[in-house]
Amino acid sequence: MTKNLATDSKKLVDAAVAAMDDKKGMDILFIDFSKTPNTVARYFVICHGSSNIHVNTLADGVIDGVRTQTGAKPWNKEGYENAEWILLDYADVVVHIFQENSRQFYKLEDLWADMEISRVAGKQ
Repeated sequence: MTKNLATDSKKLVDAAVAAMDDKKGMDILFIDFSKTPNTVARYFVICHGSSNIHVNTLADGVIDGVRTQTGAKPWNKEGYENAEWILLDYADVVVHIFQENSRQFYKLEDLWADMEISRVAGKQ
C-alpha cells in the first residue's frame, strides 16, 4: 500500500492546528510550501502562547494530539529549556510555538510572505 505523503502531511497539520486551538494557542496559522520545490518542509504550523508554561503546554498538546490522530511522533524537539520558541520537527511538517515577543522578533510569516499562508480562526 502506497502512502500519499501530501495527504499524510495535511492530516498532521490539521491535528497540530486542532491541538493548538484546544490549548488556546494564539494567532494560529500554517504556511504551505508543498507547491514549491526544494523547501525545508511541506508545511510550517505557527502559533504563540502567553507564557513559558503556556508554550510548554501547547507543545505537549501538539505532541499528544498528533500522536493520537496520526500516530506520528516528532523526529526532534528543540526549545523546551526556556520555552521562548519550541520547534517540533515532523520532517515534512515543522511546528513553531513561540512566546509573543519572540514571534514578533523572528517574524517567520513575514520571512515566508510569498508562500500560501492560512490563518486559523480559533474559538477564542
